[in-house]
Amino acid sequence: VLKGDMSLVGPRPPLPDEVAQYTLEDRKRLHVKPGITCLWQIKGRSDIPFRQQVQLDMEYISSQGIKNDILILLKT
Repeated sequence: VLKGDMSLVGPRPPLPDEVAQYTLEDRKRLHVKPGITCLWQIKGRSDIPFRQQVQLDMEYISSQGIKNDILILLKT
């Protein structure tokens, strides 16, 4: 975060085997700075299946903004 490589809020950095499962649409996730916390972490973390994690990350990307970031940080 301090170096600027990551954000406080954003999609979690993906593992290579996760990227291999991405659809073309999912790859938009790679164009956003990764974050320490994200939408799916506040909605259930490890209880959420991979496809739903990706969907929640895509939802975050489409509604990205300071208000949403603050809400996610407060719920983390």
